[in-house]
Amino acid sequence: MTTERVNPPELSPPTGFSHAVVAAGSRVVFLAGQTALDPDGKITGGTLPEQFERALANLLTALRAAGGTPADLARVTVYATDVAAYRAHAPQLGRVWHRLAGRDYPAMAVVEVVRLWDEQALVELDGFAVLP
Repeated sequence: MTTERVNPPELSPPTGFSHAVVAAGSRVVFLAGQTALDPDGKITGGTLPEQFERALANLLTALRAAGGTPADLARVTVYATDVAAYRAHAPQLGRVWHRLAGRDYPAMAVVEVVRLWDEQALVELDGFAVLP
């Protein structure tokens, strides 16, 4: 797969995302929404950063099981129950992203939602990747 991150100078400089990702490959992997569920189906972590780390790890586990790597991610959507809290924790969440997924950012969006499927969940991530 080849990817090109496109960040036009006419747009605000991106922080923690890319404005566009051009991906060419032969397989597209659609990743279901992942929360901070442990293998027993229980939400773990009482804070947004703890839940974000587990949700991202779960997303990357599914991606790796499909044969991909974090660099193959083309798009990720973050659903947060409190965008103000997400913004307040953004530096810490960015460090979690760097540690688990590296610095090849996909196109991203953060959307505030009233609640998630699991009532204790504070954040959910889904997305898709393009594999060679």
